[in-house]
Amino acid sequence: MQNVNEGNATIADQPPVLVIAGPTASGKSHLAMAVAESFGGEIVNADSMQVYRELAILTARPSPADETRVPHHLYGIQSVSEVSSAGAWLKTAVQVIDDIRRRGRWPIVCGGTGLYLKVLREGIAPVPDIPADVFDVARRLYDEEGAVAFHKRLVAVDTAAADRLPPADRQRLIRAYAVKQATGRTLDEWQAMQSTKPPLEGPFFTVVLTPPRDALYARIDQRFNAMLDAGALEEVTALDPKLDVSLPALKALGVSEFRRHIDGQCELAHAVAIAQQLTRNFAKRQGTWFRNQLTADLEIEGFGDQADGDVCREIAATFPDRTLMPKLYLED
Repeated sequence: MQNVNEGNATIADQPPVLVIAGPTASGKSHLAMAVAESFGGEIVNADSMQVYRELAILTARPSPADETRVPHHLYGIQSVSEVSSAGAWLKTAVQVIDDIRRRGRWPIVCGGTGLYLKVLREGIAPVPDIPADVFDVARRLYDEEGAVAFHKRLVAVDTAAADRLPPADRQRLIRAYAVKQATGRTLDEWQAMQSTKPPLEGPFFTVVLTPPRDALYARIDQRFNAMLDAGALEEVTALDPKLDVSLPALKALGVSEFRRHIDGQCELAHAVAIAQQLTRNFAKRQGTWFRNQLTADLEIEGFGDQADGDVCREIAATFPDRTLMPKLYLED
């Protein structure tokens, strides 16, 4: 379905930003597809791992068939050798969402990365891009000097960050040190410059999926087995073995476990079992974050693929003056 105002929307009557959030394997992508097809929408990725093109299977990215049915944005846009960040994602996501709304279409932000959803509503500190060579120097210092010595080095340039971060938090310590070295300002100083104006105007409508834990865990295990059958192990095997293990993409669930199997350190069944357990743990943390950090306009105590009608009816009732709903959703 296509919005009758496509191409003519003004700032005042642009469509709302629909957000579909929930833990991994909760059916977000299925629900986003149903909402997009009902309201003339386009889906925008808010999953920090689905931005990597080489991990389409292991990160459960939408299929090529789904991307043909409905326009999808910000999926598979980076190489695993590149570093993604919330700030970089936000800058691109705002541009994409603005473009979708100008065309009278409905942006549907779909994903489970809480930080991405948070900065979309609240903004983020304007920390400039840090040159790769500055990060390289910081990583080398951490690895050569050790965690404790590098932590002391950070104390000398950014005491506040060092007080917050333990020596073992390699990624954040390196980032704090690199930001200070490259910009002359600490992360706290940059964060104090964050604008109070939100990145996007206009109404938001947030749907959060909260399926029963036991059922969710069962789906997680089943989906991981299905990803293995679809070629997830081969996907990881194809990655360059010389990639820096600190790269964000290599923290995708299953990557390190499969790499250990590939290197002969464990049996495949053991790697799968550990990856499934880590995914269940991750889903639990996601659920906690959504309960405490994200205000839902509509909470669905089930899976997205079982809630199409309820969600679409609720959206139609909330935005009746902007909605062209199929009769099947409006009828009891």
